[in-house]
Amino acid sequence: MLVKSSRRLLLVVVPLFFVTTCIFIFHQFRSSRVSGQAGSWTSDLLKTDSQNPEAAAGGQEQVSLFPFGKHGNSQEDISDKYVEVFSASTKNKQYFLVEFGNEKAINPNIIPHPTRPEAWIIVAQQHRDKDDKSIWFSELVCEARFKRGRLSCNKPPKILPIAVTAGDKCVDDLSYFSFNVGPHDARVFYGPTSPFVVFGSNSGYTCFGQWIQDFRVLVDWQHETIGGGPYRLATELQRPPPMSLVEKNWFLFWDKNGDAYVHYDAWPNRVYAKQEKDGSVGGDLAHLARNNDEKCMQRFMPKVEGHLESIHQATNSLSITLCKRSDVGCEPNDENTYIMAIIQHKSYYSFHSVYEPYVMLFKRTAPFELHALSSKPIWIHGRGKPGEKRPKGPEFESLDSWNQTEMFYVTSMSWKAQGQKYHGYSDDVVFINFGIEDSKTASIDVVAGDLLKDIGVCSSP
Repeated sequence: MLVKSSRRLLLVVVPLFFVTTCIFIFHQFRSSRVSGQAGSWTSDLLKTDSQNPEAAAGGQEQVSLFPFGKHGNSQEDISDKYVEVFSASTKNKQYFLVEFGNEKAINPNIIPHPTRPEAWIIVAQQHRDKDDKSIWFSELVCEARFKRGRLSCNKPPKILPIAVTAGDKCVDDLSYFSFNVGPHDARVFYGPTSPFVVFGSNSGYTCFGQWIQDFRVLVDWQHETIGGGPYRLATELQRPPPMSLVEKNWFLFWDKNGDAYVHYDAWPNRVYAKQEKDGSVGGDLAHLARNNDEKCMQRFMPKVEGHLESIHQATNSLSITLCKRSDVGCEPNDENTYIMAIIQHKSYYSFHSVYEPYVMLFKRTAPFELHALSSKPIWIHGRGKPGEKRPKGPEFESLDSWNQTEMFYVTSMSWKAQGQKYHGYSDDVVFINFGIEDSKTASIDVVAGDLLKDIGVCSSP
């Protein structure tokens, strides 16, 4: 009888033990191995910068999820691995939230209000819940002021009236884009004289491209006569061939004479060309600087490990003179004034994106060679370190611990002071605007020179 009972017991215990072991092994595998599960890349291309994994499933490369050391996240760890920047105005020196009333938003932009002191215009992509299958996209806009430590709309935000564009180049796997309505991931910024908005929308040259429009025709811009300037209507930007089916994250820059150029890629090779007022461009100029740039990038560009990592452009550009406005002898010239933009190293592991921003400086005269790159990524004070501010969502619930940093993705930057447009100095304050875990918009106002600490100069020994 005892033998029969034992056999019956084994018939129950052994399968149960086997199933439990399999579940445990699968769970450990999932937590420790690289995951590239991203779903359909076709639909992902219409997601925000932070959501697009940029790689299909199947990666098995190992990655360290402990950038501060497995058992430490001290202040010393930050200073060793990052250039930490602090707010010039908040009491705790941390970033502040950017709020659009009751509306959810991502990918924020801030520019100084043209006439009202201590006021700014803020713009961001209206954010929809994951279960919202709408094909309609829009940008929110409002006048904002600081209230209780946050930059918030004075009145409920409005929809930025960017017209819908159309094209017939989205076919086969990209036919989904044909149903897109409205702008994506707008960047609002000042040029040397005027404000502009660059946004993604359906293209006449490829499937999905980049457009530009004078920002003043889209908002109540009372103090200037716009006249016959360029881009009163949305104008599609072009690029030298080859052109990808989906283009995004382009930025404009201006040389010392005020001529405009478009910067298309920062990695693996830079690509940029002169911009005409009708949207057309000249040939790629980057090959003229490639010898210098390749040497500089090999020294200072962050390394990319495997296809679940990448480097891409993040922000618009600004012109910066590397001496202080307060210094009597500080005069802009070709030896101290450069074009500044932010690029980001992106990784996508364990169903979670992590972005690390770096400053890029290049010359303001053709052929616009790289001058310097951050030797360490920028750390925004207040960002969650490993084990802190764990993101919410069912995809994270099965993980035993959270050892990745909080996802901050930088989208734009601007000078803070009213009346300041494209050019500034190292002691001027700049807004660095970013999204947090696809749920909040935020910014930090930092002294520009603080962004350039420990920067690697290309010509240095």
